[in-house]
Amino acid sequence: MSVIQELSRDRRSRDQGVSPRRKGDGRWALFFLAPWFVGLVLITAGPMGASLYLSFTDYDLLSAPQWVGFENFTRMFEDPRFLGSLGVTFTYVFVSVPLQLAAALGLALLLDKGMRGLALYRSVYYLPSLLGGSVAIAILWRQIFGADGLVNQVLALFGVQGQGWVSHPDYALGTLMALNVWTFGAPMVIFLAGLRQIPRMYYEAAAIDGAGRWRQFRSITLPLLTPIVFFNLVLQLIEAFQSFTRAFVVSGGNGGPSDSTLLYTLYLYLKGFGSLDMGYASAMAWFLLLIIGGMTVVNFLASKYWVFYDD
Repeated sequence: MSVIQELSRDRRSRDQGVSPRRKGDGRWALFFLAPWFVGLVLITAGPMGASLYLSFTDYDLLSAPQWVGFENFTRMFEDPRFLGSLGVTFTYVFVSVPLQLAAALGLALLLDKGMRGLALYRSVYYLPSLLGGSVAIAILWRQIFGADGLVNQVLALFGVQGQGWVSHPDYALGTLMALNVWTFGAPMVIFLAGLRQIPRMYYEAAAIDGAGRWRQFRSITLPLLTPIVFFNLVLQLIEAFQSFTRAFVVSGGNGGPSDSTLLYTLYLYLKGFGSLDMGYASAMAWFLLLIIGGMTVVNFLASKYWVFYDD
């Protein structure tokens, strides 16, 4: 009992030692954080809760939602366009993201050589990441790969007859992948920052031992850069699964030709705002959240086998 009294006495003495100004800091902190909390509730948590409820209903935006349970989720696996959009999305993600990271790492290695005008080159190469998700760039990309676009004009100089790349089912998705690879700026800057953190003494010791550039890259650069590779991989996978604007603009908003560019998010949009099947679209949104969450968990579990930290 005496111990409890002593602890309470110490606590009262500490509280008495806190100035009124110090106590008021907490209220001011809450005051300045209030807009963020309001935004969290009204813009993020509130809509997420509403969409979770709507995913279990039949809702067309015009009448009151009717509870249908798991019907929307079971409908997904009976919907051939849904399954097709999953295949298109996985192909898009698993092909374009590795190519994007490879391009970003390659350019980062070139820029790490200490060339003149590095800041300018870094800014220029970063621009695609800022502009790649815009409607204007998607329209420009559609023109470049059109029947009379820049790509076919260049091919004509070499006597090669081009075609409408965005209008051919076998090549339309490839143009979207190329656009995603082109937006390598953000991971490139992160790779460049990681390369600058590798101690030069490792390369000097390897050079003394007779290791060439390829061996230095394979034995020093890549292992020490694996945490950065992992970070970029997770971010770019999440972003690629959520790609929408490029597919919407390049395909004309319908995922054509022959659903070859029907990404998951585009089909979600078509069901929600095209067919006014908002309950089904909400279920698709939550299923996409599960896919992204599952992929992220898999990456974190697998990282212990290939990501090395210099502890």
